Amino acid sequence: MKKKISLLGLSLICGLTAINAQASGLQKVNASYVSSDYAKTKYPIVFNHGMFGFSRLGTSSLGVDYFYQVLPDLARNGANVYATQVSPLESTEVRGEQLLQQVDEVLALTGAPKVNLIGHSHGGPTIRYIEIVAPNKVASLTAVAGTIKGSKVADDILNNKAANLVLTIVGQYLVAPLETLLEGNPNLPNNLNRSLQSISEKGSTEFNAKYPSAAIPTDCGNGQKVTSNGVYHYSWTGTAQITNILDIADSAISQLAPLSYKNSDNDGLVSRCNTHLGQVIRDNYYQSHLDEVNQVLGLKGLFAPNPVDLFRQHANRLKLEGL
Repeated sequence: MKKKISLLGLSLICGLTAINAQASGLQKVNASYVSSDYAKTKYPIVFNHGMFGFSRLGTSSLGVDYFYQVLPDLARNGANVYATQVSPLESTEVRGEQLLQQVDEVLALTGAPKVNLIGHSHGGPTIRYIEIVAPNKVASLTAVAGTIKGSKVADDILNNKAANLVLTIVGQYLVAPLETLLEGNPNLPNNLNRSLQSISEKGSTEFNAKYPSAAIPTDCGNGQKVTSNGVYHYSWTGTAQITNILDIADSAISQLAPLSYKNSDNDGLVSRCNTHLGQVIRDNYYQSHLDEVNQVLGLKGLFAPNPVDLFRQHANRLKLEGL
């Protein structure tokens, strides 16, 4: 009898594990009211977070979204919008395959043939992976401070054994698992070195050589806005580090790139030119790397642009392009 119960328990555990492993983590963001159709694009808008990112920690009533206050605002302005959930720390290919599953889910739910993809930081190369493997499912790509050509911060950490060890212990074994647990998808894999290699300048150069795109400029200018596969490409970024003295976490993180690059032509984690993809909307907003997604909790510079406004305006841009 005990053996049967044990086998049953094991079966249930394996079954639950399988269910969790297959759970995509896709979140549909709805609004309690719709005030306009200003952001009502032809195709759904799908957001993808960056390294150490998340879709939402907690519940819709008691939680924090990665793109803080952005998606609900778009929904109130008519957008059909989704947040995706991929591994906080993994390679572009692993994250990309996770994202592809959720893109397919959006297409099945909406009946739309394509989606507009928006990715922040490592989300930039991650959404580019979808264009590489399934260009017919992509209407547009928008990289917000995307690590399109990588971040030297990652190269430096990979080359520093002490920093790598500390970040592995804290990031891979504590922070990232806690994030996936709070997201309700604890079985998402995490690997710091694969993540760092993917967003490093060396790894990004190799990735872009393997999967070239006319949307990636060879210099610090614009890439091709619409490539031969019909996909539209956009990008923007900031060039600030400390924008609000109350935002201690953001200010601390944003000192990494100035140390690596020995200059402030970056948003604290990614250099300005390395974020360019397609049409560069602007590359010098008074924003740090976390300001760009309205973190932490909406704290920003006094005269800085409102990130929520920028995303709303971009959704309207996509709408006017027929996307």
